[in-house]
Amino acid sequence: MASQLTPYLNFPGTAREAMSFYQQVLGGDLDVMTFGQYGVEGPGADGVMHAHLRTADGFVIMASDLPPGQEDVPSGVTNVHVSLSGDDAALRGYWDGLADGATVTMPLEKQMWGDEFGALTDRFGISWMVNIGTGEGTQG
Repeated sequence: MASQLTPYLNFPGTAREAMSFYQQVLGGDLDVMTFGQYGVEGPGADGVMHAHLRTADGFVIMASDLPPGQEDVPSGVTNVHVSLSGDDAALRGYWDGLADGATVTMPLEKQMWGDEFGALTDRFGISWMVNIGTGEGTQG
């Protein structure tokens, strides 16, 4: 198997909702396993221990909730973004879906390098960048 880099997102109890939202926006197959399926009982057993979304476009996103008993420690501003790029018109639909309930930090519009680019923080606090190329040597 070839190596790959995959974003793994952590949520304070909203992993199932977030991953279902990403599946709705991006399509694909979503597998979700709970802490309870692996022996955790009581509060938090229904939390997501591991979720895996694989889309027809080859995108992969993994996620989990914080383990039962672990507190969410807000880290403030992060310098990590999930980036979608290419010259596929489907990216505009992904942008529109992700923008639902999001804070748009840079509207999706033509940039000085010729592509359309936008950035947002979705309703789950995840930062996304979308770059739609012209098809003329788009960089990823």
